[in-house]
Amino acid sequence: MFIGFDYGTANCSVAVMEGNTPRLIPLEGDSCFIPSTLCAPTRESVSEYLYRFFGLTPSDKLGEQILRSAIANNREEGIELMHGDLVFGQAALDTYLDDPEEVYYVKSPKSFLGATGLRDIQIRFFEDLVCAMMSNIKQQAESHLQQDITQTVIGRPINFQGLGGDKANMQAEAILKNAALRAGFQDIAFQFEPVAAGLDYESQLTEDKTVLVVDIGGGTTDCSMIRMGPSYRDKTDRPDSLLSHCGCRVGGNDLDIALAFENLMPAFGKNSKSQRGIEMPVMQFWNPIAINNVAAQTDFYATSNLKVLDQLRRDAESPQLLQRLIEVHQQTLGYQIVRHAEEAKISLSEQPEFLSSIPLSASQIETHISSGQLAEAIETPASKIVELVQGALTQSQDKPDVIYMTGGSARSPILRALMERELPGVPIVAGDYFGSVTAGLARHAQRTFS
Repeated sequence: MFIGFDYGTANCSVAVMEGNTPRLIPLEGDSCFIPSTLCAPTRESVSEYLYRFFGLTPSDKLGEQILRSAIANNREEGIELMHGDLVFGQAALDTYLDDPEEVYYVKSPKSFLGATGLRDIQIRFFEDLVCAMMSNIKQQAESHLQQDITQTVIGRPINFQGLGGDKANMQAEAILKNAALRAGFQDIAFQFEPVAAGLDYESQLTEDKTVLVVDIGGGTTDCSMIRMGPSYRDKTDRPDSLLSHCGCRVGGNDLDIALAFENLMPAFGKNSKSQRGIEMPVMQFWNPIAINNVAAQTDFYATSNLKVLDQLRRDAESPQLLQRLIEVHQQTLGYQIVRHAEEAKISLSEQPEFLSSIPLSASQIETHISSGQLAEAIETPASKIVELVQGALTQSQDKPDVIYMTGGSARSPILRALMERELPGVPIVAGDYFGSVTAGLARHAQRTFS
């Protein structure tokens, strides 16, 4: 049996075809979307849990070395894993929020797959993370369908996050493929996420159109200019209909981080000064919330940085603000801050103002954020999305009949207004913001494996 598999930065989902109609499968309770999160007792627990409770062995000698080291480290720490110690989705977030200091929590591992400078041992560990998530999703889907799933088309962005170009893309796709093979998929294909979204939209068309697909995902934004409609729908090979592809490493997470940096981090000391009038170092407020940057997170949460933060607090004009930043370090609260920014972004798509309330050990930090402040905060990442659209238009040397916007952040009226300004008079349509890519991947899987 085959599925379309959207392994997303923010959420994961899968779909099967029932006749000519895709159907998304519940993966967490009644929800067809499971947040791309994982929580374990320790970092090393992930590899050991895969072996003990999923029955999955490493793919090579380096993987075996990681597993042996993980088991030894867990025994040294007195950790005996139990079934259920590795949790996913909303359950993972809830576990992390309950006690952030005592668990290992990962959000959006897809963001790291194309990172440059990764050592082989890091790549294998990311493979374990992805394999664990894929295995859980595969098991949930098979339990619901009461069938084994052996074939899948996995969505991928035009360009993964990372600065390595084609090399980064090859690295990320290889991690996804190896993880999927270990999870039990036998036949694996990939499709660009905006093309998949376009395939789902195409099923509704009664006449041929040139469509600009703008897919604003959690970690990347992708644009594809595609000729589609009844004349193209049933073609297996249709390279002439794909006019252009462009992708950039900017997505919904970047909007959340930008909003958190500009509007939430001042409560932790950003823009404050020392007693001598010197501004606090900006990177100490960027690194904790740069949740898609391995190096930034490592630098901020390093034990040595705690001494730096404590010195900043002693020198600060407003030491109570820097004390809050120290608490962020001690309790690994960067993910929480970005989560509150995401909540504000979502709410501000429907209302003019939002009150953010971040709980700390001794207080609640309340911040009023307006839609105007949101627009100002995300101006830089939003401008990169506009540049991407311009690149797709230039590459295709064509003008679309319609713009099809999808992805969670495509709901933003700010981004929609930017599209209208860039292509005045071109109608903008939207389908299922979260499910169109998954549905299109299932349609492509039907053509690939039937």
